[in-house]
Amino acid sequence: MLFNSYQYVIFLPAVLCLYFATPFKMRWATLLCASYIFYMAWEPAYAVLIFASTVVDYVVGLKLGKSESLRTRKFLLLLSLTVNLGLLFAFKYFDFFRTVIADLTSFAGYAVQFPELNVLLPVGISFYTFQTLSYTIDVYRGDKDPERHFGVFALYVSFFPQLVAGPIERSYRLLPQLNTAYRFQYPDAVEGLQLILWGLFKKMVIADSLAVVVDKVYGAPESYPGPVLLLATVFFAFQIYCDFSGYSDIAIGSARMLGIRLMTNFNRPYSARSIQDFWQRWHISLSTWFRDYVYIPLGGNKCSKVRWYTNLLIVFVLSGLWHGANWTFLMWGLVHALLYLAWQMAAPVRETVRDRGPAAFYDILSLMVTFLCVNLAWVFFRADSIGDAAFIFGHLHEGWSLVARGDAGLSEISRLLDVSASSLQFIGCMLGLLIVLEWLQKDGSLAEFLGKIPKPIRWGVYVAATIIVFNEGTAREIPFVYFQF
Repeated sequence: MLFNSYQYVIFLPAVLCLYFATPFKMRWATLLCASYIFYMAWEPAYAVLIFASTVVDYVVGLKLGKSESLRTRKFLLLLSLTVNLGLLFAFKYFDFFRTVIADLTSFAGYAVQFPELNVLLPVGISFYTFQTLSYTIDVYRGDKDPERHFGVFALYVSFFPQLVAGPIERSYRLLPQLNTAYRFQYPDAVEGLQLILWGLFKKMVIADSLAVVVDKVYGAPESYPGPVLLLATVFFAFQIYCDFSGYSDIAIGSARMLGIRLMTNFNRPYSARSIQDFWQRWHISLSTWFRDYVYIPLGGNKCSKVRWYTNLLIVFVLSGLWHGANWTFLMWGLVHALLYLAWQMAAPVRETVRDRGPAAFYDILSLMVTFLCVNLAWVFFRADSIGDAAFIFGHLHEGWSLVARGDAGLSEISRLLDVSASSLQFIGCMLGLLIVLEWLQKDGSLAEFLGKIPKPIRWGVYVAATIIVFNEGTAREIPFVYFQF
């Protein structure tokens, strides 16, 4: 079931009504049933995987809570890691590594072949696997007491708003909320609806409009000159942001209406002044997960420089691999690691520039350089292969005479893309609106920003946004990009 579907328009109000009509002690059952119905709308059989992961980590958590033997606790942790990561590997990575091993052994003169698994990737498996693993690790560390109510724990693993594409919630944040009585609150309902509408606008109006151009160009990069390749890359940067942050807004808004507060997953990432700053603003639930459960246990930056650089490389490469079983994602992670390290090594140069010029100049320059670096890395993320990414980088410099031709060049670009100039102008207006609205929210939440607008104008904005969403959305129903991860 997609957030941007009519089914969800019916599903969410129905769940809300049932939820608040149910006595508190049984609300977990209402939400748990709703969550499994939501997930099984894609592929009913794969609900078995969530249930299996839930049972294993519930039992492991209880055993960890009772055991004081370090050896036993390590065994239980290893059991949880093996089951969860084993399922993730089998369904997401087995065929990729099978191919890699076959190629390497063939190159070495041997012929080692493994059978092809070739199964459909269970939607959201990367997200709920990391969520349940964080619980087990927290209990192992003693940071969280084990959850004894199986139904509540099962709801923690499968909570439908963030089940498929996050945010990846921590047990110490979400579980206490699932165990707390909550009465319907009008302000929460209003704020939730505002976030849902804003998320749908970003997804259905902006991201899906950009996808038309991006898919066309990245599907056949050899057919387009440099300006179009660059335009598609910049469009993809905003497409994936609006698509993914739009999902997060809808998830957070849906949970808010139920009285549950999910963590913020995006904080204006394209206003970042460095690669480090970007990762503190982009997919925050994933970046903090890798920080807390991989980077810090490896030693973080509390070690030698060589070890620190190695830790960064490991985390970024694993982050790339988390996104998909493809060399392009590995390269994307590696590029971000190298950019991060380059930014750290350039500290003396950055300090010189900052000290010799106005602070505003340094901030703007940092923002532009960071945005450029992030965009270049997105080429690997979006390209279908390393070869396509190399082709794009190798041809970005060609055909720039189009830009000098002004309107004639715009018409040529429109012809190459097979879209009207008015469509490109509409996309430009929507991106401008996005940037302005994101900037206006910099000092507070969306609800706080909207609350400052006079009521008649605010309701006019709601109506206009709703009309635009349904007008644009009825033409296409495009899945969210992160569903494939």
